[in-house]
Amino acid sequence: MNSHEVDYEIIGNDLQIVEIELDPGETVVAEAGAMNYMEEGITFEAKMGDGSSPNEGIMGKLLSAGKRVLTGESVFMTHFTNRGAGKQCVSFSAPYPGQIIPLNLSECGGRFLCQKDAFLCAAKGTRVSIAFTKRLGAGFFGGEGFILQKLEGDGLAFVHAGGTLVRKELTGESLRVDTGCIVGFSGDIDYSIERAGNMKSMLLGGEGLFLATLRGTGTVYLQSLPFSRLCDRILAHAPSAGGSRKGEGSVLGVVGDLIGGK
Repeated sequence: MNSHEVDYEIIGNDLQIVEIELDPGETVVAEAGAMNYMEEGITFEAKMGDGSSPNEGIMGKLLSAGKRVLTGESVFMTHFTNRGAGKQCVSFSAPYPGQIIPLNLSECGGRFLCQKDAFLCAAKGTRVSIAFTKRLGAGFFGGEGFILQKLEGDGLAFVHAGGTLVRKELTGESLRVDTGCIVGFSGDIDYSIERAGNMKSMLLGGEGLFLATLRGTGTVYLQSLPFSRLCDRILAHAPSAGGSRKGEGSVLGVVGDLIGGK
C-alpha cells in the first residue's frame, strides 16, 4: 500500500481536533459526521468504502459495506480531497471528551486493531475493515471488545480515546483490562476474555463478570472514560420521563424526591 503523505496538527487538550494539511490531489478518508471545518479548496464526497482498492468491484464494496454495518458504523465513508492549487486544511473533531492518537501505521507493523468507534480518519490508501477475535469466549462475553476495527497501511491514521490516554508497552507479560477501556493495540498481542476472580468478586465486585486479558509484545492504548461508561452515568442521573430534577444534591432535592414518591 502507498498511502497519501499528509501533515497534521492536533489542537486542544481535552476536546481535541486534528487539522490535516493536504497537498493538491491528496485525500483523507473519515467517518461520516467527523468533519469540523475545511478550507476553500477542499471538496468532499461520500463513497462506499475507504478507496484503498480502486479496482475492488461492486461485490467487494458491498461486502466491505456489510462488514461496516456489523460494527455499527455508516456504510459510507467521506473522502476529502484538495482540489485547489496550494496546500489546504480540513479538520476532524472527536465525538466526546478525550484525546486523539496519531498512528504511523508503518511503525505499527502495518496493522492496528481498535475499538469499533475509535477510528476517526486516515490518509487515503489505509484499509479500514473489521477483525473478529480468535476465541469464541471473547465473542460471547467481550461486549464492546468482540468486533474490532482493523487499520492496515503505511500512512497516518487517527483514533480517539475517551478521557485520559494511557500507553502500555508489553514485552511478553499480560495485562487485564475492562473491555471498554481498550482503545486499540498493535504488534503481536493476543486478546482473550477471562473470568474476573471468584464468584463473589464477579457478582459483588462491580467490575463485571469478565475482563479482557492482553498478552504478548506490542503497544496497548487504554482510555479512562469509555463512551458506554459515560452514557451509563448520564442515564443513571437523568430525570425520569415527565419530570425534572431541582436542587440536585441538596435538601430541597431530597424533599422533592419525597414529595414525588421517589
